[in-house]
Amino acid sequence: MIDVNKAIATTVRTGKVLFGANNAVENAKIGKAKLIIVAANCPQKIREDIQYYCRFSDVPIAIYNGTSIDLGAVCGKPFMVSALTIREPGDSDILKLVEAVND
Repeated sequence: MIDVNKAIATTVRTGKVLFGANNAVENAKIGKAKLIIVAANCPQKIREDIQYYCRFSDVPIAIYNGTSIDLGAVCGKPFMVSALTIREPGDSDILKLVEAVND
């Protein structure tokens, strides 16, 4: 099992990520994301929108087991992060999270 917090932090440092629900919805619509991570306390309507578009674009989605404050802290940001879009994983093994979800 991978350390999700460490993988997210490495991805933010070395990969290409976008913060926020609007970016997550946009990238899910066009299918450009490799993975979208949503905080556990993300508003229901936003989560449903992201899941809806991810289904059509075959973009995997993972629910982060923590609040948006926790996700922001893991990303090293001084603000809340309700959704994190991963375009390129960089040096991390974050995409193994997708395999674990699909198993």
